[in-house]
Amino acid sequence: MTKAYAAQDASSPLAPFAFETRPLGADDIALDILYCGVCHSDLHTARNEWRNTLYPCVPGHEIVGRVRAVGSAVSAFKPGDLAGVGCMVDSCGHCPACAEGEEQYCGEGFTGTYNGPARPDGGNTYGGYAQAIVVRAAFALHIRHPEKDLAAVAPLLCAGITTYSPLRHWQVGPGSRVGIVGLGGLGHMGVKIAKAMGARVTLFTTSAGKVADGLRLGADEVCISTDREQMARLAGSLDFILNTVAAPHKLDNYLRLLRRDGTMTLVGIPAEPHPSPSVGSLIMGRRQLAGSLIGGIRETQEMLDFCAERGIVSDIEMIRMDQINDAYERMLKNDVKYRFVIDMASLA
Repeated sequence: MTKAYAAQDASSPLAPFAFETRPLGADDIALDILYCGVCHSDLHTARNEWRNTLYPCVPGHEIVGRVRAVGSAVSAFKPGDLAGVGCMVDSCGHCPACAEGEEQYCGEGFTGTYNGPARPDGGNTYGGYAQAIVVRAAFALHIRHPEKDLAAVAPLLCAGITTYSPLRHWQVGPGSRVGIVGLGGLGHMGVKIAKAMGARVTLFTTSAGKVADGLRLGADEVCISTDREQMARLAGSLDFILNTVAAPHKLDNYLRLLRRDGTMTLVGIPAEPHPSPSVGSLIMGRRQLAGSLIGGIRETQEMLDFCAERGIVSDIEMIRMDQINDAYERMLKNDVKYRFVIDMASLA
């Protein structure tokens, strides 16, 4: 039996749980989990805030571990290798999105690392708040960071790819002027990655207390977004804005900062809709408002290699598994810099 922590319903705290991992198939790897990051999506799902949770629910989709066994048809991994698992563990494999390596946009819907439904039986999938996981090798990633960094690598499997993918898709590079809205689990990775891509980075935050940290993380300047004068000075100056804030807010305030043909991409899903932006904010500068969802397996591997080559990891706070409920409450208060990571050895 595999030890884990699970939510049994929307109102109960996560508690110890045990389950049998599925048998190792020919195309699978079995992974002993070393570390698992804590994403806000874990909390949303455990508490059924998106009204789609399958219970019992074992969250966790920022997984780093060591391969224990491989199926007979697997050649890309061998026992002892370090491997990662992100937000998805399967997709249909034959739709246009899957054929183009964009499995996150699978026409039939990808299989989440947790909260299923698993193919082909439609059963639940259990995630990384556990000692082990069995996944298709095609949905596992190679980890090439030094072993000392493995805990801080775990959040790259969600926060890293969620920010890397839109920056890459909208061709951020040397000379680009990029805005990052919000300095949390996603925003702090956006700052690091955009800077590493060669962009001039402006961080937007409502908190004056985050100015020093934003500069430490690599931002060239920090703008307090509630300060009208600071915002006005940046009007029409940015090529691309990555908006990581999942709370409803006025998008027009940021759309006005884009140059002609600039794009603002949203990567957070608020519980309530954003106020509708003015059409004029889009028309007057031929600006675009877009969205982006994680990244495909090929791009996730590209992101991991990009970060490994440049020594980029997440800023983390390590916790024990039995601290997860306190960590959820602290996340709701934005009391973490900038990602909790569970030491899965604490389950033993």
